[in-house]
Amino acid sequence: MVKLVLKIAADLENLTNLQPQGGCDDPNFSYLFKLRCGNCGELSEKETCVSLADTVPVPHSKGSTNLVQKCKFCAREGTVTMIPGHGKPLTLEDSEAGKFVPLMQFDSRGYELVDFVFDGSWKVESVGGTKFEGVDLSAGEYAEYDEKGECPVMISNLRSTFDVVK
Repeated sequence: MVKLVLKIAADLENLTNLQPQGGCDDPNFSYLFKLRCGNCGELSEKETCVSLADTVPVPHSKGSTNLVQKCKFCAREGTVTMIPGHGKPLTLEDSEAGKFVPLMQFDSRGYELVDFVFDGSWKVESVGGTKFEGVDLSAGEYAEYDEKGECPVMISNLRSTFDVVK
């Protein structure tokens, strides 16, 4: 059993509080990443989608998880369970300090999580108080103009990491 925390960082210009549209524990937000088999080391070709709203029974157990998947190469089964309550928005202060902030924690058994994809709907607010919702980060950046605050706003240099936690 390995617990991993997904951490994100980005360069924010005149923006703060970057997070998934419904917050860090949004049950409808889909986390996309690739999986590396813990048995044979095979890396999945496509991204795997996991969300808090999707639960399935754990094979040969009474528990549930968010993902059960077999490795296409060695046929070994693995699970990924999301553990909410560990995420926080990325603030302008975190961005300026180059800090990575936690977004979601995962209990991964049989798989290593790699290559998080910034997809889905995000929200952020400008330093002038304007809220930007439905932000699409799939292109790797976001740029807009804050009419109320009379300044350009931008998200760029998106980065993520999976850190092992105890």
